[in-house]
Amino acid sequence: TTEDGIYGLGDATLNGRELAVASYLTDHVIPLLVGRDARRIEDTWQYLYKGAYWRRGPVTMCAISAVDTALWDIKGKALNVPVYQLLGGASREGVLVYGHASGKDTEETVKAVAEYLKLGYKAIRAQSGIPGLPGTYGVGHGKMYYEPTEKDAPAEEVWSSELYLNFVPRLFERLRNEFGEDVPLLHDAHHRLTPIEAGRLGKSLEPYHLFWLEDPTPAELEQGFRLIRQHTTTPIAVGEVFNSIYDCEQLIREQLIDYIRTAVVHAGGLSHLRKIASLAELYHVRTGCHGAVDMSPVCMAAALHFDLSVHNFGIQEYMRHTEETDRVFPHSYCFSDGMMHPGDKPGLGVDIDEKLAANCPYRRAYLPINRKLDGTMHSW
Repeated sequence: TTEDGIYGLGDATLNGRELAVASYLTDHVIPLLVGRDARRIEDTWQYLYKGAYWRRGPVTMCAISAVDTALWDIKGKALNVPVYQLLGGASREGVLVYGHASGKDTEETVKAVAEYLKLGYKAIRAQSGIPGLPGTYGVGHGKMYYEPTEKDAPAEEVWSSELYLNFVPRLFERLRNEFGEDVPLLHDAHHRLTPIEAGRLGKSLEPYHLFWLEDPTPAELEQGFRLIRQHTTTPIAVGEVFNSIYDCEQLIREQLIDYIRTAVVHAGGLSHLRKIASLAELYHVRTGCHGAVDMSPVCMAAALHFDLSVHNFGIQEYMRHTEETDRVFPHSYCFSDGMMHPGDKPGLGVDIDEKLAANCPYRRAYLPINRKLDGTMHSW
């Protein structure tokens, strides 16, 4: 909040580690902001990043992201313009988004894709339960949104790469037979494959022309993406766990990926995300920001302002929040005919109802863990 009463909103969500970021903000960041000029967004970003000495890391970067996003919100309100106008204006009329369709088996996934098409989505991520495995990442159990952090202790899932690799091509063969070639289809491997397994999957999916294959191997295996690239022409997306431009610089410069999925809330806010997008544009890598429900409508709004403005936009993930969440965070962004727009209200165009928020106390929740069939711990 500025001296003249203008306030901005930011999102510091780090799912599963929320209180660590809250403590970092309270103890180490907020005291440094008192008395600073809210108009000096870049200087404040550098002050928080370089002044801390211990740079990067998810906790630090989420805290910086929250402050940065709030400062852009303040600047937009002070100048009475939407944030995307401050970022260079609109580069397109709307933002293409994709939804999450899933089912316990292939036929249920087919029905879910059809439901999303009826809702107006043009692009759809498809995940399905795998025969022989009791639980699978991305399957929403009949809900229109997928939220894995619903338990106060980590749920255990079971994994087999071989069962998965044999099943997924058959899933997309069925989807293409049902919906044709014109529907952009996406899939998330969620960091679970070795590079050579990911190359095999990408190759087997080539006949079905996926929009992208997301997170095919653990994101830290930069050299592994080179091997994947050598084995398949299926477009590759990665980046939701990245915290800065340094995490994705090599992947972008060597054109080992096609889409960079860094998020406003995890990668330094709008200020830093713009720098990542500028680097990516040089190498014809497009953006595809993370937008799951573990991030609030504040982050969704900020992402849409970013998406509307950058030239090399690709697509935006859009998982609908619950009605309760939308009431807590009234917003101006809207969805229509497969596209979204942040709206033209000053700032981000999102607010918070603090009275309603007070009725939603923090509840500890954990992401699941994953084990192979023999009990070995595996990437979730």
